[in-house]
Amino acid sequence: MIKKHSISDARRNLSKLIRESENGTTVELTRRGKPVAVLIGYGNFRRPSTKRRGFAAAYRDFTETVDITELDLDPDELFEGVRDPTPGRSLP
Repeated sequence: MIKKHSISDARRNLSKLIRESENGTTVELTRRGKPVAVLIGYGNFRRPSTKRRGFAAAYRDFTETVDITELDLDPDELFEGVRDPTPGRSLP
């Protein structure tokens, strides 16, 4: 849900608007009727804005659909120039 408030109204009711945003309401702040800012709760701020899958889910889907033994990959060839041959070290 989105509620619109003028900046002058927001100045008078900031504590109330912060509580509303903490409870999931998006508060749109306007100046002369035009949107200029949005107040959202911290939980919504931290939530990713895209609906991308995480790495673990993407990797799981990949391993369920691709048999990597059939790809005939040579790790030494694949990572040539990326790895430092010294054990436990990598190139800058």
